[in-house]
Amino acid sequence: MADRDGEVRWDGLCSRERSARDSAMESIRQAVLKKSEAVAPAKEAASPPASPAAEGLSPPPSGARGGLNEMLARLLMLSKRCPFRDVREKSEAILMSVQELGIRIPRPLGQGPSRFIPEMEIIQVSAEDTHMHALFAESFTTLGHLDNIALVMVFHPQYLESFLKTQHYLLQMDGPLPLHYRHYIGIMAAARHQCSYLVNVHVNCFLHVGGDPKWLNGLENAPQKLQNLGELNKILAHRPWLITKEHIEQLLKTEEHSWSLAELIHAVVLLTHYHSLASFTFGCGINPEIHCDGGHTFRPPSVSGYCICDIANGNHGVYETQGPAANIAITEPFCEVEALMEKLKQLQECRDDVKASQEEKATRFEKEKRESMLVCCSEDEESVPTRDVSRHFEDTSYGYKDFSRHGMQVPTFHVQDYSWEDHGYSLVNRLYPDVGQLIDEKFQIAYNLTYNTMAMHKDVDTSMLRRAIWNYIHCMFGIRYDDYDYGEINQLLDRSFKIYIKTVVCAPEKTTNRMYDSFWRQFKHSEKSIQKEDYTYEQLVKPARTRLPIVGQVVVNSSFGFFLKASYILDVFICYSLNS
Repeated sequence: MADRDGEVRWDGLCSRERSARDSAMESIRQAVLKKSEAVAPAKEAASPPASPAAEGLSPPPSGARGGLNEMLARLLMLSKRCPFRDVREKSEAILMSVQELGIRIPRPLGQGPSRFIPEMEIIQVSAEDTHMHALFAESFTTLGHLDNIALVMVFHPQYLESFLKTQHYLLQMDGPLPLHYRHYIGIMAAARHQCSYLVNVHVNCFLHVGGDPKWLNGLENAPQKLQNLGELNKILAHRPWLITKEHIEQLLKTEEHSWSLAELIHAVVLLTHYHSLASFTFGCGINPEIHCDGGHTFRPPSVSGYCICDIANGNHGVYETQGPAANIAITEPFCEVEALMEKLKQLQECRDDVKASQEEKATRFEKEKRESMLVCCSEDEESVPTRDVSRHFEDTSYGYKDFSRHGMQVPTFHVQDYSWEDHGYSLVNRLYPDVGQLIDEKFQIAYNLTYNTMAMHKDVDTSMLRRAIWNYIHCMFGIRYDDYDYGEINQLLDRSFKIYIKTVVCAPEKTTNRMYDSFWRQFKHSEKSIQKEDYTYEQLVKPARTRLPIVGQVVVNSSFGFFLKASYILDVFICYSLNS
């Protein structure tokens, strides 16, 4: 684990073998201390005391640190996020040694992995549960760090396991596209939704696998073959119903810069994967990684009881005592969940007694499709500003528009006519082996995800509610299930919930904390705060998981229901391609 090109190699920390990690940590310790000693301020016997604000520490000129800041930020991340205790403890020890030399060390910004979910609600990396630790270790050994997406997604362990397996296959296993192309396509897709979090992740991965740094200066610096993918990326991200046979032909028959069918299948799966992952990232309020820009600071902490970032993240309330006002808000949410359960009961009784005709179902679908256009994505000024990533895509003004406005009529896509299960699955699996199976598994888990709970109620059949969410998302893209009565959607999903769903699916970068908290308030995390500090995993994680029985499903089903649009795109894509 020696320096390579002046940089420390961190690969050994991803080993599951303790001895390999110990060796890697010792090499890192020596490299960090060597750099630290070279820039440490000289200690004088009679030096005056330093100002309290600086805590006796002063950073040397940035140019003199020679990459030390980046190494310290990574050690901070490891001390907080590594699932291996030995790495966490040794990383913290190295940071303390650096601090003793008089060098300021970084501290985390924000309040955990999510802006929307208080850190106390997030499952800790030190969780003793064997299955949970295995999931964390899998993510860490695959990515080199345990990212915030995994820490939030672990509320649904079965889904996280499938997600990690699929993403690993798409990015690292044998496939039609070279590794650096895969990460660059991830950058292109995430940038379309202005998701600087994912862009940052894949910029680092792109460079790690040998990608040309010049490509990162803008899409025009990438190979023409990737530039040609920009149009398809744009339409897939915002208006997938506009894809035509000509879009596919142009990519497959561009002579010198043409794509093979297998390469294009791989690219389309990557594009839709990262379009939907941007929805998950914004929909859950994912914070920057600790070691990335915006995730840490070298400034000393505030002298007040909490940092300004606590206020920004809405977590300062955890320090406040509960007053009478806290109890007032409980009544309405309690009634809300009771009313929703009553609606489910009534709809089930009506469904058993009266069956809607096909004509009625068609009419209700068209009505819901029209009404979905009247639900506007959020324009809330609370949206968190992100770093400009527009250089990674073209036509920055292009975005989602309701597909049947201004007299433009697009034929309804009937799932029964050309489905993922009957057509897309086998063709994708044939052109890109095993991917069809992985995607299908993820679809099935997301669709069937339930813990049979609804707030304080247990043993609840939530299938009708979950299907309403699922089908509402597809309705916004003109996809119809002929056997579904779309009249149920308006009875189960209120307007604030529809606004959240549409924003997460169609314009995820506009999602705000206020929107996240505006619907189904009985599922707020603070309403089921844990009193004991000595809870085991079974006592802690499972109640925490039930705090998000619906909110979690909204995010998973909306973003990966949005990903299910890949089945629609792939179906059309394959159909056009094979007939061209």
